[in-house]
Amino acid sequence: MRISQDFAPTGPDAATTARRRPARGRAAAALTAAVAFAFAVVLTGCGGGSDAAPKSASAKSSADADRVEPLAGAPAPKLPVTVDSADGKKVTIDSTDRIVPLTGSLSEIVFTLGFGQQVVARDITATFEQAEKLPVVTRAHDVSAESVLSLKPTIVLADTTTGPSEAIDQIRDAGIPLLVVEPAKGLSDVGRRIDTVAEALGVPSAGTELKERTEKRIADVQKSIPDHTDGKKPRVAFLYLRGSASVYLLGGAESGASSLLEAAGAVDAGKESGLDKDFTAITSEALAKAAPDAILLMTKGFESVGGMDGLVKIPGIAETPAGMDRRVVTVDDGVLLNYGPRTDRVLTEIVEQLYAKGGKGQ
Repeated sequence: MRISQDFAPTGPDAATTARRRPARGRAAAALTAAVAFAFAVVLTGCGGGSDAAPKSASAKSSADADRVEPLAGAPAPKLPVTVDSADGKKVTIDSTDRIVPLTGSLSEIVFTLGFGQQVVARDITATFEQAEKLPVVTRAHDVSAESVLSLKPTIVLADTTTGPSEAIDQIRDAGIPLLVVEPAKGLSDVGRRIDTVAEALGVPSAGTELKERTEKRIADVQKSIPDHTDGKKPRVAFLYLRGSASVYLLGGAESGASSLLEAAGAVDAGKESGLDKDFTAITSEALAKAAPDAILLMTKGFESVGGMDGLVKIPGIAETPAGMDRRVVTVDDGVLLNYGPRTDRVLTEIVEQLYAKGGKGQ
């Protein structure tokens, strides 16, 4: 993964530049690693930390979002099944007695399909209430193969962002069926992921039911979006912030937020301004070009910079329409970009905050 911002030293003094290069190189490498980590965190749907994400201002929606809503009735799996893994392997599953999902979004699907009692561990990004007491089998955002294997799983679910690869190989080498699922980057991926997990668990009909329920609820939320009386859609920039680590990133077309913002009747300001990758370091120039009317943030990111007062101190923020109006939308880290059974609730929060008079932060 590359950073679109050029951090190479510049200036007329070649000797000075040469002397500084090692330090600058280390700084650039550190920032590259921070961006890569941030993108992995965004894809897995969590902002770091093992505790449940704090609630945003939309109390009812956030409280609901802390739990998943399983389908009525426990499904009866029809096993064994052989399914295609996203890494090109065939995986045969003959038991769902002990399930280990290795991302928060996959955990949501498993629990919502009615398999919560069979889940024996969680990834650090599974922050919803039913999963919070399960043992965590990740260190930071890396899988601990030893922790997974100690729980004797009968199936492990991962996606292509799960790592390190050595841990995945170690689990498979132990004879554990491990299915890799393509991650979700937008609303169009929700149904595919539900179908994939449901097929692996031997309950394709339950997958169809959950997919239809989820799609209907998302459509119902979209019907509630008010008309734009001036004919202009609000421009919303997605920022990934971690103040304690000095990580300040502006999302582009591949950040994962575009589909959600567009579903909420908004324009992804980063994407619209020409940022065709995932994230770029925030600069005054980039923000001026994006010109957002509102800013979308993960709750922990917003808190990490000191809330609204701290946000507008980031260079360039105060000069944007969003900064001048102190207009932000925040959604809990553990659910914002999961693109799964709770996406309708996320969309509800965005719509309620984005179209509320004055927006949040007033």
